[in-house]
Amino acid sequence: MKKDITSMTGPVGGAVEEAFADVQQSFERLCLAAGMEALGAMMEADVEAACGPRHGRDENRHAHRWGRTRGRIGFHGGKVEVERPRIRGVGGREVPVPSWDRATAEDWLGRWAMNLMLINVSTRRFGRAVRLPEGDVPAGPGSGVSKSAASRRFVALSAEKLNAFMSADLSKLDLLVVQIDGLHVDEDLVLVAAIGVDGDGHKHPLAVVEGATENSATVQALLDNLIERGIDPAVPRLFIVDGAKALSKAIRATFGRTVAIQRCQIHKARNIMDRLPKELHASTRRVLRQAWELDDAQKAEKLIRNLARRLEQDRPGVAASILEGLDEILTVVRLKLPTELRRSLACTNIAENMMGTIRRVTRNVKRWRNGKMALRWVAAGMIEAAKGFRRLKAHKQLPILRAALLAHQRRLAEKPVAPVSRAA
Repeated sequence: MKKDITSMTGPVGGAVEEAFADVQQSFERLCLAAGMEALGAMMEADVEAACGPRHGRDENRHAHRWGRTRGRIGFHGGKVEVERPRIRGVGGREVPVPSWDRATAEDWLGRWAMNLMLINVSTRRFGRAVRLPEGDVPAGPGSGVSKSAASRRFVALSAEKLNAFMSADLSKLDLLVVQIDGLHVDEDLVLVAAIGVDGDGHKHPLAVVEGATENSATVQALLDNLIERGIDPAVPRLFIVDGAKALSKAIRATFGRTVAIQRCQIHKARNIMDRLPKELHASTRRVLRQAWELDDAQKAEKLIRNLARRLEQDRPGVAASILEGLDEILTVVRLKLPTELRRSLACTNIAENMMGTIRRVTRNVKRWRNGKMALRWVAAGMIEAAKGFRRLKAHKQLPILRAALLAHQRRLAEKPVAPVSRAA
């Protein structure tokens, strides 16, 4: 049976208790000292492998010792000084010490900075987040925990992540659904982001581009980036958008007239309610919900047209808004998808969830300096959101969507295109 430390008696027990008390009082310093000692032993082993034993005569050695110097190594989000050996080759050039190079190769400091800033630790409080003010590891000048040092590391690592994110190969993703939504980060700066759902129901952040508005040129740049990275425009997919006309226009121009586009029903209902008096909200919302729950697209369209007809006399603008884009509002109904799958794909909730994470990540940003900064932050937010993604609830019904999209593409491809009349 193991004895408790407090139950030991005699000189052994007193020494153990004293050592245990020292560890409790300075555990951080103990860990640092133990790590430095282990690293020192590894470096000495590398030096001996290159130079042979100290004061020995080894004819096979290819380098010789060249004193010692002090270097900085990452620790707790900052830096600490470590003494390290130097060796030179027979030609006079310095030879790297493998264990030191491995210890300094990985960008731990950048990862610390990025992780803490993504969970909303400000650069002013970065030093306190990684080093205790009353701790045994100091955070003085040169320790790399200042707000400017943390900011520089975040900029460098987020720029690297952005480049990797925007150039990743998408050809191996079996994407069935693509959702596109916009995010206003400043008065004259809009970011349009895309997120996809593959055939197994897994969600993938795809791309982000910047623009002044959600116009067709901005969306076209996003779609061009997706195609350049391997998305085949000939494969039928369901595109879900928030209702902007520019989105549908650019999607049809890129993926053809047979592409299936679903406008977000939540955005549509919200836009309608914003233009109606409160006494009409309940009845209008009830009709829209009833129409969207129907399995028959013709009956659903009839309900919505009757709603617009009732509002036409007193609210002609709202009536026109209800009928605008009616075909795209009922796309998931026309595809005859199961109810559970329809509810998942009739709105941009997947993209909105990701946008919520982006807003949380960027809430400490007080001034957007330029589009590059916005892209870095938003891409970092999209990558952060992907860590919490779950499979689509109705992922088992996605084969039905694939078959429906193929049938939809064939049906529209066989339909003749109406000739465009030209004025004389």
